Amino acid sequence: MKVLLDTHILLWALSNDLRLPEKARKLIENENNEIYYSIISLWEVEIKHLMHPDAMSVSAEQIAEYCVQSGFQKLSIEENHIYALADLMRERNVQPHKDPFDRILICQASTENMIFVTHDALIGGYSEPCILTV
Repeated sequence: MKVLLDTHILLWALSNDLRLPEKARKLIENENNEIYYSIISLWEVEIKHLMHPDAMSVSAEQIAEYCVQSGFQKLSIEENHIYALADLMRERNVQPHKDPFDRILICQASTENMIFVTHDALIGGYSEPCILTV
């Protein structure tokens, strides 16, 4: 199975953070799964690192190096990922979700037939079968 990690799941996995849910850990450690990180996550990390280096102490370059060491595969952004944003719908009467990074990650996972692993409960409000909230 191809698994795309949400940025916070990626960071928790790389740092062996206790906040990483056991279900996510099992998916990541399963040798039958291909684990991906997105260029979008690197972009998000770098923006946060530059704006708040005290809160985001690692740079995108460091994260990319850790991903290579961990055997994670890089997913680039393609035009079809961007075009898929037009079809991304939220269920009615759910709390708004305004994170543009998450929206494009969902579209990447959907377009590439991946499972998108997140811990963000708001992401579950999208009508996408690729989303796995852990």
